[in-house]
Amino acid sequence: MCMVLKQITFIFACMSKQATTSYPKDRINILFLENISDKALQKFKQNGYTSLRKLNGALSEEELIKEIKDVHLLGIRSKTHVSAKVLQAATKLQAIGCFCIGVNQVDLAAATEAGVVVFNAPYSNTRSVAELVIGASIMLIRRIPDKNKAAHEGKWMKEAKGSYELRGKTLGIIGYGNIGSQVSVLAEGLGMKVLFYDTETKLPLGNALAAKNLKELVAQSDIVSLHVPETGQTKNLINKTLLKSFKQGSILINYARGEVVDLKALAAALQEGRLHGAAIDVYPVEPEKNGDTFTTPLQGLSNVILTPHIGGSTEEAQENIGEDVSIKLFQYLERGITNGSHTVPAIGLPPVENAHRILHIHHNVPGVLSAINTALSKNNINILGQYLKTNDAIGYVVLDVDKKLSNQAVALLKEVKATIKVRMLY
Repeated sequence: MCMVLKQITFIFACMSKQATTSYPKDRINILFLENISDKALQKFKQNGYTSLRKLNGALSEEELIKEIKDVHLLGIRSKTHVSAKVLQAATKLQAIGCFCIGVNQVDLAAATEAGVVVFNAPYSNTRSVAELVIGASIMLIRRIPDKNKAAHEGKWMKEAKGSYELRGKTLGIIGYGNIGSQVSVLAEGLGMKVLFYDTETKLPLGNALAAKNLKELVAQSDIVSLHVPETGQTKNLINKTLLKSFKQGSILINYARGEVVDLKALAAALQEGRLHGAAIDVYPVEPEKNGDTFTTPLQGLSNVILTPHIGGSTEEAQENIGEDVSIKLFQYLERGITNGSHTVPAIGLPPVENAHRILHIHHNVPGVLSAINTALSKNNINILGQYLKTNDAIGYVVLDVDKKLSNQAVALLKEVKATIKVRMLY
């Protein structure tokens, strides 16, 4: 049912035009978990969303099921897992904002089936991770962890043995995406040679060269840095067998995903002296919250930097993520735009005047669009604008119709076979 229209003005330059939304913003329930940046909260409050709760930690599946019943918008980071059971309980949920790089913590198939839009911020912490990779490279190649430990223990270790410059060394990058390519640029700026390997053909930046395969890359690289997603193909990508092909005395850095490296095999390679050092930021199993017990086979090993999944944990990155995801959520809630969605097909929409906009999400089966048009035309409802996009599972139709007949149109669209969700936008 069409609510009283409310005028809003976007504060972002890309949303400078006025738009209206039929659902009162103070009745849109928003739940933010895992201490999401205050920047995101400020954006929502500035845009008129006042029913907002923020919790610092992650929630278990059972806890989230209890909390999500009346939630329209959920904001999470990497520790909260949104399962099919959670989505089944989330009867009012419109969208999930993953205020982080990945979306593997969300059951995307279940979210797609439920017509819930899922957004993330794939590029916002790129610089933070890239800088830390370079910093770790310098620390490890100079054996700073060992010297730091000795100094803390009251031992003086002023020596050049085993310490090197980055200049002239070869950096091997596995995964030449947003982060990997930026690491490549920074490394060249320090005088390094860069090799990269990616399963897809990528245009190299600067003087970087593509390796034919993983063995070739690790055999020629003084430092190997991982920047790949967590998939069935990348699980234990760095294993006992591949570690035997690493250049003697090389360094491994993993700021990607915890399942990518077999840590026991890496520990053995370090203890045997085949590798010179390692920096690990992500682990197969990570504690739920600060202060929890944490163990790894790499603890206590020489020239190893262990950090608690902080690759993208800078003030700048968290602010960028907060703004990026917030904008995507505003665009969907207020204009129906789904660019960047991992579930509902991406549609970019111009604003429209003197009409009501209706969002229709349905199973991707033949005949739905025809059924929509037939239902409306039989009732003399004129379609002023129509946008359709599908993926393998669902279709997303946006309809602009005559204001006087929009309530009737919504009722008719709900009766269309294969409908998942219908919403009056404005």
